[in-house]
Amino acid sequence: MSTLSDLVYAQGRSSEADVEWLHRLAGDGQLLADLAFADIVIWVPTADDSFIAVAHARPSGAATLFYRDIVGDLVRPQWRTQVVGAFTDGRIVDSASPDWFEETPTRVRAVPIVRQRSNGDAPATPIGVLTRHTNLGEARTPSRQQITFNACADDLFGMIASADFPDLAAPTSPRRGAPRASDGLIRLDVDGITTFANPNALSAFNRLGFEDELEGEPLIEVATKILPGNQQQFDESLPIVMAGRAPWRADIDARGVTVSLRTIPLRDHGTRIGAIVLCRDVTEIRHQEQELITKDATIREIHHRVKNNLQTVASLLRIQARRTHSDEARDALTQAMRRVSAIAVVHDTLSEGLAQNVDFDEVFERVIKLVAEVAAAPNTRARTHKKGTFGTLPSEYATPLALALTELVTNAVEHGLADKEGDVEIVAERTLDRLAVQVRDTGVGLPEGQVGRGLGTQIVRTLIQGELSGTIDWHTMMGSGTEVTIDIPLRYIDRSAG
Repeated sequence: MSTLSDLVYAQGRSSEADVEWLHRLAGDGQLLADLAFADIVIWVPTADDSFIAVAHARPSGAATLFYRDIVGDLVRPQWRTQVVGAFTDGRIVDSASPDWFEETPTRVRAVPIVRQRSNGDAPATPIGVLTRHTNLGEARTPSRQQITFNACADDLFGMIASADFPDLAAPTSPRRGAPRASDGLIRLDVDGITTFANPNALSAFNRLGFEDELEGEPLIEVATKILPGNQQQFDESLPIVMAGRAPWRADIDARGVTVSLRTIPLRDHGTRIGAIVLCRDVTEIRHQEQELITKDATIREIHHRVKNNLQTVASLLRIQARRTHSDEARDALTQAMRRVSAIAVVHDTLSEGLAQNVDFDEVFERVIKLVAEVAAAPNTRARTHKKGTFGTLPSEYATPLALALTELVTNAVEHGLADKEGDVEIVAERTLDRLAVQVRDTGVGLPEGQVGRGLGTQIVRTLIQGELSGTIDWHTMMGSGTEVTIDIPLRYIDRSAG
């Protein structure tokens, strides 16, 4: 299904600023639907003077009218007059009589979506239309909560038509724990005094330690009664949020309970008339977030200790190599030291980040320096060059790939360029589902079809074919030198981390 941006840009009538405004409004579509107890649809004009639905929110406290997805559909004939009227005249248009939708009586309201202009002198013209579709088939005597919710929705609809909502200065909604209308809603007047608090909001403040009624109380004074007098640290934005003066978010903590607050100031053509405060008990969510932070820190510490231990092993191997009189034993210990150090580089990188993914280009640059330090003989001058990018790889890919490339570059320097001057080029080509790497040198080359049977070659085969499910091929280039080609499938990689 096309995204809101795709659908809007496809019509060729909206700017980037318009799309950002519509995204913000669509982000609060669920709030509007819950307050209005109705389906909310956002429409934008098309190139042929019709309108197309780009967003839809269903109410959580009432039955939806649209059981099938309406996004991407053109406006229906029975709504067209209202939608066109709202868009053309820049005013809210209500249906004169009930509208029937699939044998269900409904009431439709069309609200022009007007965006704030950066130039104050520029006329504010609609960029789209929001429609509210209320199911009249479930009509019943409204409760005080429903009346208040509908009044809040009407205020917000008026703000949408006058470019006062959404507010681009407000912080975006967090992924977890954002308060919703059903979680708890408080209505404040212009002086910050509570005129309505639904049962869920009252319960949330009761858990914080406030045992009286919220209605009639200035919410900012309620906060001073809840917070301990000796509490030194609290959210600095809390007073502004609880006074209802700014579209902001804050947390209030007391008695081991955390309540998340979001304030939406209500305006009538720019004049503040009160505010909506949404609240939600997020104690368990905050505990889970803290546990995740602790686990992330523990994982990073483990990687750090593994890196330290590997570096210690590498140092011991280096010391042992220096004290060994056998050239063969010294070479074997030096190679083992290099392999251990290459693995340590990956763990060092993982210890610095929150994700179990690494920027392999950074890892490879460090591995190349390591190879240059230990592989070059006194009479060998090797220049290494890297082209392309490896991108981000999970640690289960990074460790064997780093070790394999260490072996290949080392072999190119030690054997292909032994006692001579030359180049080693590493070319990486990354796509969504594959990683191709070529390691080329300008050395003596290998007889075509003959690959060394040393331990390094066996290690590379095991890593590429066994652990990475890839393929590897050695062949001599035209003229001189050897090229090793590696192809690795990336089907197991999380695309969001790539």
